Amino acid sequence: MGTSRRTFLKAGGLAALALAAGGALYRTTHTETPQRFALDGEARAALHAIAPAILAGALPQGAGREAALAGTIDGVHAAILGLPPATQKEVQDLFGLLALAPARRLLTGISGGWQHARSEDVHTFLQDWRLHRLGLLRSAYHALHDLVLGAWYAQPASWAATGYPGPMKALS
Repeated sequence: MGTSRRTFLKAGGLAALALAAGGALYRTTHTETPQRFALDGEARAALHAIAPAILAGALPQGAGREAALAGTIDGVHAAILGLPPATQKEVQDLFGLLALAPARRLLTGISGGWQHARSEDVHTFLQDWRLHRLGLLRSAYHALHDLVLGAWYAQPASWAATGYPGPMKALS
């Protein structure tokens, strides 16, 4: 003798209630706080090697170079923190790939870590990504490019080179 339609519907309804209760219990016991983006360690070293290649001749030579580069990297970090959490996660994943040695070697051709990367090699990998047939790598290039340039030109120290006088002074 088979099960009746009524018994089947009751069993399905009880199973749906059990699944809903289990899902609610899981959500209440496993609350995740969204993590904020952190630019540290190898990710910061990657940006320290990538930013001069993107900025090319815009960075000052000599005395103020390291301060300008550090300000740009801090500006990139601040800009990323202003992005929506989902976008922050994507940028975190990009820097995670750039920091991971096998992925870095495969995707960029840079071996031996970002601290020892030659500027010619960094420039070559950026140009490869800019023109790559995979849209994902082109998007990654544009993200790095836009973040670095946006952070650089947001600094008042870079305005004079472009002829930008700065924001209008308040009228007295």
